[in-house]
Amino acid sequence: MRIATFNINGIKARLPRLIEWLDETQPDVACLQEIKSQDDGFPASEFEAIGYQALWHGQKSFNGVAILADGVKPVETRRGLPDLFPEDGEDDHARYLEADINGVRVGCIYLPNGNPLPGPKFDYKLRWMERLRAHAADLWAQEIPTALVGDYNVIPQGIDALHPENWRDDALFQPESRGAFWRLQNLGLTEAFRARNQAAEQFTFWDFQRGAWQRNDGIRIDHFLLSPQCADLLEDCQIDKEVRGRDKPYVATPVSWAEVEAGAEDPLGLEQVRMEEVLDRVADLGDLFA
Repeated sequence: MRIATFNINGIKARLPRLIEWLDETQPDVACLQEIKSQDDGFPASEFEAIGYQALWHGQKSFNGVAILADGVKPVETRRGLPDLFPEDGEDDHARYLEADINGVRVGCIYLPNGNPLPGPKFDYKLRWMERLRAHAADLWAQEIPTALVGDYNVIPQGIDALHPENWRDDALFQPESRGAFWRLQNLGLTEAFRARNQAAEQFTFWDFQRGAWQRNDGIRIDHFLLSPQCADLLEDCQIDKEVRGRDKPYVATPVSWAEVEAGAEDPLGLEQVRMEEVLDRVADLGDLFA
């Protein structure tokens, strides 16, 4: 089973390129972010024509997530995260969609950016991550095979940016954001890409300005977090970088996960730690595992 995540940055404008990529790579599941389409404008028939069934959670002009499944209908299990904080009220941001597909619970994520900081957007980002952690803990308790997939808007380590010093004041690289990401992993989730690839300069996002793509001046912010049941089946996780260089480029390149019989171990050996310890270590050393 191959699962891909793809920040499409406007599904209507990039639909031909997306159809082209689906036809070339044929993932079993594709999680899309920033579809920027209301529910009634989602092009479901275009995907049905090439064999994909779709679920989508849209919002006018902003956000929006979708899950495509090859040959089967995704069975929706959740739309949006549980409410934990009164200040968020009824959160109408279309950022989370979840479905069962071939025995795997797939959560499609478009995590808030959080800029500018300090301020309400960064506070909302951290609350959203805590809501995600609480929901992931519930899935863990039920022992549901789960892949939490998408655009996390978090640079986990210095190795995940060509110039990490340029991101010190950005919400994507704050100790609090990174600490919240590690807390998710500390539930027992495996970060699929780093479980298979420890190399530097492996990115999923490049700015559209200042020649960032040409200089490979990127960051890695799109991630797979896998429950133990899925991590045991992890064969590989790769970044489909070539797609970013095509006409009408995307915000991020696709990342895919393939399932096989062989098991996989989490090389990071994560242990339960208190949030204060996570933040102190990131602040002092730059990385949790430095």
